[in-house]
Amino acid sequence: MALKKFLDKLTKPVHEIDRAALVEWSEESRAVPIDQIKMRETVFIAGEISSVRLVPRAHSAALEVTVKDGRGSVTAVFLGRRTIPGLNTGRRLMLEGVPFRQNARVVFMNPVYRIIARGTAT
Repeated sequence: MALKKFLDKLTKPVHEIDRAALVEWSEESRAVPIDQIKMRETVFIAGEISSVRLVPRAHSAALEVTVKDGRGSVTAVFLGRRTIPGLNTGRRLMLEGVPFRQNARVVFMNPVYRIIARGTAT
């Protein structure tokens, strides 16, 4: 088995290796896989931030954070926030909230979040 992992690292593209590692980490955290989320029910997910952007709104800005777990992606929207210390691209985190579908994306509004330090399982 160790030889197979070693050979995979030599032959597979880096993005596939990273994706597999992210899926494995997400499973270890006992989170719901993003592709299995049920809308309008409280859910706990774990993933990695792939993008952070500030979106202007009518009365105040909103911070939008895209999180991927290797199987899918969600957008966490933090209303009235311009920045949140520690929420940077590449950082792993856990989200808990009630997702809903907005156009073609799954959105969490002001979810509870926990930033995960590198090298920790949960």
